[in-house]
Amino acid sequence: MHLRFGLAFLTALVMLAAQQTAPPGSPAAPPAGGSTALPGQNAPETKSIEEPATFHTRVNLVMVPVVVRDKNDKIVGTLKQEDFRLSDRGKPQEIIKFSVETPSRPAGYRKAAIDESALGVPAGASSEASAAPLPDRFVAYLFDDVHTKFADLARVRDAAIRHLATLGPKDRAAVYTISGQVTQEFTDDRDALKAAIQRLIPHPLTGGSTHDCPDISYYQADLIVNKNDPTATQAAVAELMACSSMDPSMASTAQSEVQGLAQRAFSMGEQETRVTFYTLTALVRRMGTMPGARMIMFASAGFLAPIEKQEEAELMDRAIRANVVIGTLDARGLYTDMPDASTPPSYTGAGLSAKLRFDREAARADADVLAELAAGTGGSFFQNNNDLYAGFERVAAAPDYLYMLGFSPQNLKYDGTFHPIKVTVKSGMSLSIEARKGYYAPRHLADPQETAREEISEALFSREEMTDLPVSLTTQYFKSSDTNARVTVLMKVDARKLKFRKEDDRNCNELTVATALFDRNGNYIVGNEKRLEMKLRDETLAKRLDNGLTVRSSFDVKPGSYMVRLVVRDAEGELMSASNGALDIR
Repeated sequence: MHLRFGLAFLTALVMLAAQQTAPPGSPAAPPAGGSTALPGQNAPETKSIEEPATFHTRVNLVMVPVVVRDKNDKIVGTLKQEDFRLSDRGKPQEIIKFSVETPSRPAGYRKAAIDESALGVPAGASSEASAAPLPDRFVAYLFDDVHTKFADLARVRDAAIRHLATLGPKDRAAVYTISGQVTQEFTDDRDALKAAIQRLIPHPLTGGSTHDCPDISYYQADLIVNKNDPTATQAAVAELMACSSMDPSMASTAQSEVQGLAQRAFSMGEQETRVTFYTLTALVRRMGTMPGARMIMFASAGFLAPIEKQEEAELMDRAIRANVVIGTLDARGLYTDMPDASTPPSYTGAGLSAKLRFDREAARADADVLAELAAGTGGSFFQNNNDLYAGFERVAAAPDYLYMLGFSPQNLKYDGTFHPIKVTVKSGMSLSIEARKGYYAPRHLADPQETAREEISEALFSREEMTDLPVSLTTQYFKSSDTNARVTVLMKVDARKLKFRKEDDRNCNELTVATALFDRNGNYIVGNEKRLEMKLRDETLAKRLDNGLTVRSSFDVKPGSYMVRLVVRDAEGELMSASNGALDIR
């Protein structure tokens, strides 16, 4: 089973799906509580509802990670929004979202003060006093044991084991493979990680071709089957006739056989590529639940994706949304285009020349996919170098500065076509740009509510702190026994910064408050989401402006070290704040 998810997280997803689909009042629907009505008034002024958030969001926002280097290959982090130019299919686009991120320096957890006595904290409850030893970064070692030969995989394995020693005490690492044969979930146990890496061996899913005559690669098969390339077809026909000692009069028979063999080779290659993208996508989803800096180090000999370009683009989009950086390492090290001892003796003259050309083009195409994944997510690509340990060091070093450019394509057609993107800086700057090459248009309009749910979920499982709203966070716990404790997460927002919509005699707004607890290895434990509907009279609003708004969430847990994540979103102002906390229950 690929990338086994924790039972607690899967259970939470199932419960959330039930809440989203169940009608009000049904057993699966979230309970409503905390309603407060003024005397003599039918409609309550505030109502707290635990259900999925619905807030306005901009659809079709395309995010473009950009890494900028100077002539000395140093990362540049001083550029501003006006320094960039962005075009979609050659047409200039307005950059409507801009940020400079520092993925190499994740923000630390921060404790905020709050007036606990005004919140009715139970007597004997303990406030969070000391930060637990919590992780700063999550690193996934992903090995392509499907496309990588044994010798290359062995050298990658040795380099990765050496690289384990460079991980810090606040790093959590995991080991995964494309085949799914080796899995070690996130942990700080270096011995367990080393043991997993030592088990690496090639696992080609198709078992390799049973036809050595002719030797048709996935790249050559694509040329024959999809591009009708006459040179590729004739080279395979000539090889088949030579190695099978076929009479020249059987050329038409040989061509028919080549078509069948090419189709088979293409199908096997396509299967392995789809599994690779599936595993990468599953890992990005998995890491999207980790509350910290997230890095995938993907070691592979490269692979082709001739008809999976949209899957590749969707993978990069998902990684960008989940703040997952994909760094790639070419496991082949330093390679040449010269034939080796495995080259069949039938390759002579023109046949050898054609074979070398196909191999050279295939090697470059394999590397292209790795380069695109790195550039498209803000990672680094290491290739054509035998120092694979240095490669892991480079790939693991997230850029000091990563620019995120966002634009909303105008008059976008929902036709699924590819849109090339070009990012430049204003003239006069001698800088190099690494950015994604394009995106695919959606085939239908995105559901705003579904998009909103994804955005708040992504914020909850991020670790980025946002301060659009003045929110304070504190945590307390009360131990009912040596094995049980109740954790209370208290949120207070300064209502003077909120925008209210006037509707009849009421002031209306809606707050969505999402809270989650994670264990010391960053695994999701429990969480909830509350929606505070406000329809306040003027006199009530005045009191709220003076006192602020408070929301409390409680969880029953076992003693241990926990990370706390709080996300608050208001509907009218479309502002979001996110805070981190730490809790150590002894």
